[in-house]
Amino acid sequence: MRGIGPFLKDAWRLTRPYFVTSEERWAARGLLAAIIAMNLTLVGLSVVLSFWHREFYNALQEKDWKAFLQLLFLYRRTPIGLLPGFCEVAVVYIALYVYSVYINQLLQIRWRRWLTRKFLNEWMSDRAYYHISLTADPAAVGTDNPDQRVAEDLRDFTDNTLSLSLGLLSNLVSLFSFVSILWGLSGSVTLFGIVIPGYMVWVALGYAAIGTWLTHLVGRPLSILSFRQQRVEADFRYALVRVRENMENIALYHGEEEEGVTLRERFAAVIANWRQIMTRTKLLNTLTGTYDQVAGIFPIVVAAPRYFAGSMQLGGLVQTAGAFGQVQGSMSWFVASYAQLAVWRAIVERLATFHRAILKAQAETHGGFDPATSTDGNLRLRDVTMTLPDGTKLLEGADLLLTPGHSVVVTGRSGAGKTTLFRTLAGIWPFGSGEVRIPPRSFFIPQRPYVPLGTLRHVIAYPNPIGSFSPEDMAQVLRDVGLGQFCNRLDNDDNWPMRLSMGEQQRLGFARALLAKPDWIFLDEATASVDPEAEEELYQTLKHRLPDATLVSIAHRPSVAAFHDKRLSLARQVGKTGTLVTSDVVPEPAGD
Repeated sequence: MRGIGPFLKDAWRLTRPYFVTSEERWAARGLLAAIIAMNLTLVGLSVVLSFWHREFYNALQEKDWKAFLQLLFLYRRTPIGLLPGFCEVAVVYIALYVYSVYINQLLQIRWRRWLTRKFLNEWMSDRAYYHISLTADPAAVGTDNPDQRVAEDLRDFTDNTLSLSLGLLSNLVSLFSFVSILWGLSGSVTLFGIVIPGYMVWVALGYAAIGTWLTHLVGRPLSILSFRQQRVEADFRYALVRVRENMENIALYHGEEEEGVTLRERFAAVIANWRQIMTRTKLLNTLTGTYDQVAGIFPIVVAAPRYFAGSMQLGGLVQTAGAFGQVQGSMSWFVASYAQLAVWRAIVERLATFHRAILKAQAETHGGFDPATSTDGNLRLRDVTMTLPDGTKLLEGADLLLTPGHSVVVTGRSGAGKTTLFRTLAGIWPFGSGEVRIPPRSFFIPQRPYVPLGTLRHVIAYPNPIGSFSPEDMAQVLRDVGLGQFCNRLDNDDNWPMRLSMGEQQRLGFARALLAKPDWIFLDEATASVDPEAEEELYQTLKHRLPDATLVSIAHRPSVAAFHDKRLSLARQVGKTGTLVTSDVVPEPAGD
C-alpha cells in the first residue's frame, strides 16, 4: 500500500475532473452545495434540540405541565430566546434528512455515470484494453479484472467518497458548534491547585484521542485485507466464468475433477482472507463497541458531582451529556469510520492503478508503430521491427510491399510469429517500431471470431449496426457459408458463443466478410476448425462473391495456398530474429 500523501493525491485525481473540468461541473457543484447546506442545517437543528432537551427535562423535573405542552407542540420563551416545539423541529428535520439523502443519491449516480463513461472511453481508446491484457502483471491488483474496476469500484468510490467527505464536514461543524456549548456547561475543576476551565472539553478530547490511537493500531491491517479480498473474490468469479464459457471442452476432457480443484483452491483463498478480516474486525468491533458503550455513560459520570452538588439541574445534566456526546462523537469520527476508510483506500488504490495502466498503455501505443491508412491502396511495411512484450525480436528492419489483386499466403513454423505479424498488419500490435500502411476497406478474420451477445442479426452484422444490412442479405450470406439452418433464427437472442461450434463460428467470420464486401481480407487460420472440403468451399465462395478482393491468409494447410498467387514465408529459428521471404505459389501436382 502507498503512503497517505500519494493516496490522497490519487483520490483527488479521481475526484477533481468531475467537479472542476467536466461538462456537468456546475450541476455537480449545485447538488453538492445543496447537500452541504442541508447537512449544516441538520447540525443547526441538533444544536436547537440540545437546548430543547435541557428545557424539556427541566420542565419534567419541575413538573411544569404548561411548559411540557409548549415544548412538545408549540414554542416556549426561554432565557436564550424562543424555542420551537418538538413537532416543528421534527418535521423540518425529517424533511431535510429525506431530501439530503435523495440529492446525495442523485449526485452519486450522476457522478458514477460520468466516471464510468470516462473510464470506458479511456480504456477502449487506442486499444488500451488490449495493450493492458498483453502487459499487465498478474500480481498487480488494479489491472486485473477490469470489469470489476468499472462496474463495482467506481460505484463504491462515488458512494464512499461522498459519504466520508460529507460525514467529515458535518462532524467538524458539529464539533465547533457543540464545543462552545460544552465549554459553557462544564464550568471548571481544580486539580493539584490548577484551575482547568471547560474541563469536559478536555476530557472529551482525551477520550477521543485515546480511542482514535487504539482504533488505528487495531484496524490498520483491514485496509490491506480489504484490498486483497477484492482480488481473490474476482479471481474466484473469473474461474467460474471460465467454466461456464468452456463447459463442452471440460466435459470432453472429463476435467470436472481438475476444474473442481481449481475452483476450490480459489474459493479457499476467499475464505482464508475473509477469516483474517473476521478476526481483525472482531478486535476492532470489541474496541469500538466498548468505546461507544462507555461514551454513553461517561459524561454523566463526569458531570454527576455538579448535579448532586445542586449547581446543575437535570436538564443541564442531560444537555451536558448530549453536548459531550456530540463533541466526543465528532472527535471520534476516525474511530467510527475506520473500517469504511480502509475499504475506501483499497478502492482508490485499485482505481488509481487501473487508470495509470490505461494512460501507460495509451502512451506506449503511440510510441511504437506508425500505423496509418495507405493512400495508394497497397499494403506496406517499412523498416518494421516487431517484438514480443518481453522484448524478444521477431523481425527487425523488415520491408514488405503487397499490391491489390495479388493474394498472399503466409506460412512459417509454429511460434515463428505469424499471428503477431497478422496483428501488426491489422495495426493493433503495440510492440515494435516502423511504418505500417494498411489498405483502406480492409477486413480481418481471426482464427476465433468474436461472437457478441444479442440476436443472431446483431452477431452477423458486428461490428456494424444491425440496420446496416437487410435481413435478405444476412440470410443469403448464411446460406453461402453453410449456415442456412439459422436463417429463420435471425431475431433469436441466444447464447451464441455457446450455441455455435468453433467451425460454425469460423463460417460466421466468412459471412461477415461477404456482408462487408472489403477490398482486402486478412485471414489468420480462419478455416482451421472446418474440414478440407468446407475450407475449399469457403475460399471458393470468397473468390466467387468478392472477385476483386485481395486475400492475405495465414495457414498451415498446403491446400489453402492454391487460392493465392504469392507465398510470404516467415522464417525464424528459436531465439533469433526472423526474416520475410516472398515467392510464387507453386501448384501441387495433380494426383494419379
